[in-house]
Amino acid sequence: MSFSRWILKIAGWKTVLKTEKPPKSVICVAPHTSNWDFFLGKLFYSAVDGGKVSFLMKKSWFFFPVGNILKAIGGVPVDRSKRNSVTAQMIDKFNSLERFHLAITPEGTRKLNDTWKMGFYYIAKGAGVPIQLAYLDYRRKEMGITEIFYPTDGEKADMEYIRTFYKNIIPRFPEKFHNK
Repeated sequence: MSFSRWILKIAGWKTVLKTEKPPKSVICVAPHTSNWDFFLGKLFYSAVDGGKVSFLMKKSWFFFPVGNILKAIGGVPVDRSKRNSVTAQMIDKFNSLERFHLAITPEGTRKLNDTWKMGFYYIAKGAGVPIQLAYLDYRRKEMGITEIFYPTDGEKADMEYIRTFYKNIIPRFPEKFHNK
């Protein structure tokens, strides 16, 4: 048993993985209402396959020595002050690598957000990669990936399907998750 799996077991968490891991994917992680989501997510990925999963984070966090640690665990700095498109940058990154997995929280914040950001969807569609639907359910103490979704030309229907996937998932702070 891996160290990560052992930690999750001791903490009472169950991991569920019902899909094969594609060589490249955007991982839609929801709901995201707590800093604990990040740590649990990193433990989950380590426990199920030990592979590296990247994540986007504000560039301001990438200062020495914290920046070196964040990059080592998969952090990708994002500079939102520039006019360059993060979506285009990530599509280029997908196109330049044989294997790449990028975890993104569609809410874009731990605070209540009525509107999900579409970047994860546009990155996956533009790079021609699937979206792994990952969840953390605090009520059941279960986290997992049980479905891979391939974006179509029906953006509205696709987003409705993805949001419906998360309908019954309970976050750490339910009052901070809007999924309508």
